[in-house]
Amino acid sequence: MTSLYLIAGEASGDFIGSRLMEALPQETHMIGIGGPQMHAQGLQSLFPMQELSMMGFVEILPHIFRLKRRIRETVADIMARKPNAVVSIDSPGFTFRVAKQLRAQGYRGKLIHYVAPTVWAYKPQRAEKTAGLFDALLCLLPFEPDYFTAHGLPTYFTGHPVAHFWATPGNGSRFRRAHGIAPDTPLLGLMPGSRAGELTQHLEIFLTTADALKAFMPNLEVMIPTHAHLRERIEAAATAHLVKIHFSTDAKEKKDAFAACSAALAKSGTVALETALAGLPTVTGYRAHPLSVWLVRRMVQIPYVNLINIMTHRDGQPPVIPELIQENCTPEKLASAILPYLQGTAIQDAAPYITRLLPESGKTPSEEAAETILTILSGQ
Repeated sequence: MTSLYLIAGEASGDFIGSRLMEALPQETHMIGIGGPQMHAQGLQSLFPMQELSMMGFVEILPHIFRLKRRIRETVADIMARKPNAVVSIDSPGFTFRVAKQLRAQGYRGKLIHYVAPTVWAYKPQRAEKTAGLFDALLCLLPFEPDYFTAHGLPTYFTGHPVAHFWATPGNGSRFRRAHGIAPDTPLLGLMPGSRAGELTQHLEIFLTTADALKAFMPNLEVMIPTHAHLRERIEAAATAHLVKIHFSTDAKEKKDAFAACSAALAKSGTVALETALAGLPTVTGYRAHPLSVWLVRRMVQIPYVNLINIMTHRDGQPPVIPELIQENCTPEKLASAILPYLQGTAIQDAAPYITRLLPESGKTPSEEAAETILTILSGQ
């Protein structure tokens, strides 16, 4: 029986990991670290994944000793269980350190990383470091493999699971009926993030933006997709605001929730890609600790944070999705950017980029990834 140790450290990795688990043969023994979606597929996490879900260079500092302890625990668990392979999913700040220690301790299984480091955005020297740590790399984006094969790392484009998930639309009317939202009510999706630090940076700004928009659209209501354990915190913050809020904590109705919205305000990251792929007009807003932003701006080689805009930039085309970052991420500027989409006077079209995020084989990205992993193991 093939045994895989999966490691996901944040919500996007949990989604990718759950889809991978679903695509792997049922007889595959899967253990490791994951969140609620991987748990729903049967994974018993070594410790709560939320402990790893932190943002920014500065924000992580108060938790550094706990993270080091979790790295040691993870390495010890892998060495004791001796799985055929470790499949680490994104979260390089954690997973790369685990891989380094496993190498040092003589782990004999395969080390496979899923979701390539964004070497095309900053610190291209990480490609060589990645090649020195792992036996194989699975990429979400079609232009990524060349960066790593140049350093001798077997690298495979398997496609982006998020693009496949959103290739079929949800039922917005069903969501509106279930939540008592009238068909003609403008509904703004707010996606402030799933990490505690992201909520601290974005929640108040996003809610204040919704309040500002009510001056132009008095019947505006808001939909916030979130995890059940974060809902109480968001509800407490929302009591000081004017806008009526509907929550969606059921992952199964996520497509319907997005389809019900008129437009979305999303922090940068996977959720901003999801809204664009769902055909939902989106404005990306993002704030972080000023020192973290200063460090990133010194390293990053591209002017955009939204993946759709990154792809248009590589094509020499203008951005599709408005981005308001750091000092520009204010309620006034966000409201001004998103109002035309709510009023239907502006449009967005990210559809041409969906097919470019899918494998040419016709398989789903998760099926392609699962097949690639099993092929790698068959050569052991």
